[in-house]
Amino acid sequence: TLRMRVPALLILLICFRGRAGPSPHFLQQPEDLVVLLGEEARLPCALGAYWGLVQWTKSGLALGGQRDLPGWSRYWISGNAAKGQHDLHIRPVELEDEASYECQATQAGLRSRPAQLHVLVPPEAPQVLGGPSVSLVAGIPVNLTCRSRGDARPTPELLWFRDGVRLDGITIHQTVLKEGTPESVESTLTLTPSSHDDGATLVCRARSQALPTGRDTAITLSLQYPPEVTLSAAPHTVQVGEKVTFLCHATAQPPVTGYRWAKGGSPVLGARGPRLEVVADASFLTEPVSCEVSNAVGSANRTTALDVLFGPILQAKPEPVSVDVGEDASFICAWRGNPLPRVTWTRRGGAQVLGSGPTLRLPSVGPEDAGDYVCRAEPGLSGLGGGAAEARLTVNAPPVVTALHSAPAFLRGPARLQCLVFASPAPDAVVWSWDEGFLEAGSRGRFLVETFPAPEGHEGQGPGLISVLHISGTQESDFSRSFNCSARNRLGEGGARASLGRRDLLPTVRIVAGVAAATTTLLMVITGVALCCWRHGKASASFLEQKNLMRIPGSSDGSSSRGPEEEETGSGEDRGPIVNTDHSDLVLEEEGALQTKDPTNGYYKVRGVSVSLSLGEAPGGGLFLPPTSPLGPPGTPTFYDFNPHLGIVPPCRLYRAQAGYLTTPHPRAFTSYIKPTSFGPPDLAPGTPHFPYAAFPTPSHPRLQTHV
Repeated sequence: TLRMRVPALLILLICFRGRAGPSPHFLQQPEDLVVLLGEEARLPCALGAYWGLVQWTKSGLALGGQRDLPGWSRYWISGNAAKGQHDLHIRPVELEDEASYECQATQAGLRSRPAQLHVLVPPEAPQVLGGPSVSLVAGIPVNLTCRSRGDARPTPELLWFRDGVRLDGITIHQTVLKEGTPESVESTLTLTPSSHDDGATLVCRARSQALPTGRDTAITLSLQYPPEVTLSAAPHTVQVGEKVTFLCHATAQPPVTGYRWAKGGSPVLGARGPRLEVVADASFLTEPVSCEVSNAVGSANRTTALDVLFGPILQAKPEPVSVDVGEDASFICAWRGNPLPRVTWTRRGGAQVLGSGPTLRLPSVGPEDAGDYVCRAEPGLSGLGGGAAEARLTVNAPPVVTALHSAPAFLRGPARLQCLVFASPAPDAVVWSWDEGFLEAGSRGRFLVETFPAPEGHEGQGPGLISVLHISGTQESDFSRSFNCSARNRLGEGGARASLGRRDLLPTVRIVAGVAAATTTLLMVITGVALCCWRHGKASASFLEQKNLMRIPGSSDGSSSRGPEEEETGSGEDRGPIVNTDHSDLVLEEEGALQTKDPTNGYYKVRGVSVSLSLGEAPGGGLFLPPTSPLGPPGTPTFYDFNPHLGIVPPCRLYRAQAGYLTTPHPRAFTSYIKPTSFGPPDLAPGTPHFPYAAFPTPSHPRLQTHV
């Protein structure tokens, strides 16, 4: 019944109003509204030309027509009803208030459009796992996780900041968790911290529409990192011998546990702390100093090299070079120094600079380029160091053969010819050739070849050889023919011609014969004088006390001696003069009895004068007879050239004729005989380079003396 009446009344009202004036209408309708949780929500509604009942519905449920809306303690309607204002208020808004609201004019049958009320829940401050201080290790990647808390609406966005600056370019992964859990979302930050991040502050911010400024949670990074090392040297540029101090500064978390010093990779013994003192030398330029610092996390190493100033030091000597004629030659000589030394090349004995730098190149060398080359480095700024090194250039070429001077020979006597050979490479053979034959080594008939190494060679010409051709029993043809000395190696052949000189025997024979005749005559005179003096001595007793003896000792010191009896009894008498010459000493001696000695013992004691004539001593004190000569029949002595050795002593002062002494001059002559027991060293011609022939055996020359 009531339900049937209400529609009828409404129809009548509409009809009445249509006849009476304007119809009811909405002046203002509610709109969608977003409101924060806990705040007040106001949904406006205004009607015109309507004075009837106005009510609000919530999701289709009528809240009632009274202004205070009984049963809804947080809800009420406000505004001037006479003016048609019917605003709905909700305070404080709760999540359950989120719904669709309508304003209805029930008597006029009007309904506003639905207005959606959205309730926003601001996010709570997020949570960073491990905070508020997170311990990390430098260099090791780590994930930092931030989670939102509370039932925030809408779902918040999580952002990362460092020192107020948003972190861009860093991996951030955000995950929406299962609905209904306290944490609705989480964000993961992946980073690789460094030592510079120690003490840094990171902020995780949760923001949404409900709270655009967001809410922050800050954490502090506590980094553990290996040492960060800086190495310095004072002074950095030094002279050799100066002191240098190295300082090793390190920052580390946890603290440093140890220092280790090294030079050129080798540990420096005894160095443990952050300070090292050394005396600089050249090795510090190429062997840097390093400092390694350690802690519980790890270690770090730093290296520095000193700028050490030092003079040139030879690193690599130039090596000898051997090349063929026409080829290029090069030498390498390495010096080191700081600053880099200037290296120049010269030839030994010359001042011309042939090149500079560590390498000397000689294009297309010839025999004239052979020799010693010197690389020289100037001293450094300190005046120390520097020096020179040399190497020999040997130019391989055909042998160079030079005929050496040979002494003239006697007919039917021994002879020898010599040649000097320089060759690089060494000669394959040295051959002597003449008209009817040739000989390389050994003997052949009257010929014998010997080869000796030359004691020293010409610069760059390679080793030297001396080849000697010995001829025994020379013939006439040997003095008219030419002898050829030739040598060959892989590059060619060279040779030289030598001829044999002849020596005449006649002058020597005459001289020796004259000397022999004079000696014989002198021996006879002396023997007669001695016998005469001996007889006269028996008749005179006083003379017996003063008999004298002249002796010629082996050394000519110009002194005279007396016997002990002579000093006691004959000091006051005139015994005659004692004659001293350049070749002998005449000594007066006293004897107990006169007697003649064997002539072979070198002394004759006579009444008058005893003379010693030096003709050469033979073994045993006897006279030396020369060997048989090839010029005559057997038994004929062989004589060599005695011209350099013969000398006739000028007559000495006459002896006074006293007490039976003869007044006669004292002659003296020397003779020498040389017989080669072995072939001696070669004789070099004038102008030929000298060689120390002391290495070769030299035959002895015995001196023959005969004392009368």
